[in-house]
Amino acid sequence: MKRLVVLASGRGSNFKAILDEIKAGNINGEIVAVISDHHDAKALDIARENEIEAIFGNGKAPEYNDWLLGTVKTYEPDYILLAGYMRIVPKAFVEAFAGRIINIHPALLPSFKGLHGQRQALEYGVKIAGCTVHYVDEGMDTGRIIAQRAVEVKDDDTEETLSARILEQEHKLYPAVVKALCE
Repeated sequence: MKRLVVLASGRGSNFKAILDEIKAGNINGEIVAVISDHHDAKALDIARENEIEAIFGNGKAPEYNDWLLGTVKTYEPDYILLAGYMRIVPKAFVEAFAGRIINIHPALLPSFKGLHGQRQALEYGVKIAGCTVHYVDEGMDTGRIIAQRAVEVKDDDTEETLSARILEQEHKLYPAVVKALCE
């Protein structure tokens, strides 16, 4: 069984989608800790409700990056799953866990990196958007792509409607990738 650490900054919906598949017996992995840089992240509540260690680290503290690296190392994870983690992962962290950090992004990379991928897609006028699961490297959303799912962009889409349809696909794609990694 693979040991998984989740880093999340917000609502934790992708974390919950993965957790649900683990609980259903579809993923041969165990989430051993959820770490957030926001004390009020819903992801921490979900972790506590499921008796998973929920840890807050003050992302504004100057020693945060060193603290995060040391904390994650103590769990000896096979994979670190970024699930709505809204920070750039520092170089030392990437080096320590090379090839074992996974992220989900709400765009078809390499297009629309960074924040607001859905808004960028709409502004550019694409007809197909989607989501990407990729390995994390030192760049922003530049790591090797593992898998993608496409979502049609409708003429009347807003950032909210497109985001909601992409999120539905994220909740399918991310658990499928984690399942494959854990096999």
